[in-house]
Amino acid sequence: MKNIFRTSIKMAASLMALTAIVLLPACNDDPDAYVTTDGRPVVEYARIPDVVSADSLITHAYMGTTIALVGENLTSIKEVWFNDVKATLNTSLITSSAMILVVPSTIPEKITNRIYMINAASDTVAFKFGVDVPSPMVSSMNCEYVADGGTAVINGNYFLPVEGSDVPEVYFQPNIKGIVESFDLNKISVKVPAGALSGQITVKSRYGSTRSGFQFRDTRGMILDWDNTNASGGWRSGNIESTDGISGSYVHFSGAADPEGWQEDGLSFDLWGIANGRPEGDLFTTDPGSSVIKFEVDVRQAWTGCALQMIFTPWSTTGTNGYIADGVTPRGLWKPWETTGSYITDGWITVTIPISQFMYAHDGTALKMASPGNYGGLTFFLYAGGGTACTADICIDNIRVVPAE
Repeated sequence: MKNIFRTSIKMAASLMALTAIVLLPACNDDPDAYVTTDGRPVVEYARIPDVVSADSLITHAYMGTTIALVGENLTSIKEVWFNDVKATLNTSLITSSAMILVVPSTIPEKITNRIYMINAASDTVAFKFGVDVPSPMVSSMNCEYVADGGTAVINGNYFLPVEGSDVPEVYFQPNIKGIVESFDLNKISVKVPAGALSGQITVKSRYGSTRSGFQFRDTRGMILDWDNTNASGGWRSGNIESTDGISGSYVHFSGAADPEGWQEDGLSFDLWGIANGRPEGDLFTTDPGSSVIKFEVDVRQAWTGCALQMIFTPWSTTGTNGYIADGVTPRGLWKPWETTGSYITDGWITVTIPISQFMYAHDGTALKMASPGNYGGLTFFLYAGGGTACTADICIDNIRVVPAE
């Protein structure tokens, strides 16, 4: 009972100290008020700096986590290191008995599972504490459609070599290992193995493995791939080519693109659901508000003006293009040239746009996104949107709508 009582006293004292730290910046605007003390620091335990969580003692934490060290004479500390990575100290968050700091986000090279505190006399005091590094974060691929033998680029974070190797590992469906050609913490270039199939990929590193939310060569929600599906039945089904494609045939927009003009021939296609023989209803079954449209694009010449207008229409719409500039039909506007004035890609890439952003008129006026039942047709048209006139040379393939990751 005596030990329990003493422990409760210490816990209560630490709560008071943490509360004082939280309030300190609000009532002490003088940074010179902090005074470094002599002697050696003593850390008794680490905890989450939440006064509501009285029992939140911890022995390890993920990078970027805010923690509190509780002990004695902590104002004697001038440096704190987690393994071999130095932490940032804020004297406004330090008292003699408590210190709030953030676990550094840099991955340690030499792992000792210790916090090292250095005082004014350069003495070092160690405290046992582990830094957790997350499993790989797999966020996207530069291009989701890459042929066997081609190089795929995966983006994310925490890409580290697996134990006993010099590289992370990448697996394609059905569990076929790719050859990693190069990597850094945020990017992996991997040769797509023979026999790779559509589906999620898996990245393995020193600290675990992660399966992607997106799918390689995704076939879900496919609307137009110009191999199995097309836009026939509309006034313009698009200029279809197959040379230098990413996966078979694709639509090619080419010709003069003037933001002040109207040039449907060569710069558009109209997929009208009823005229194309699509089943009555929407082209995709997922919730528009939580879905994205994806497609592969290869911009081969500087694109400097006109928005790619992406317009969904009801299944019954046919024989008219009045919706293109009626001011009331919502659509997505993709203008990647807008920031720099010009846009060109280095080969094929994957574009992802939330359907929730399909909420503009042709001139950029904000509207409301369409409700379900209005997604039975699809028109792409390089039209309006500002910028400067240019010669369009834009290839598009594999237009699909899938759930957002």
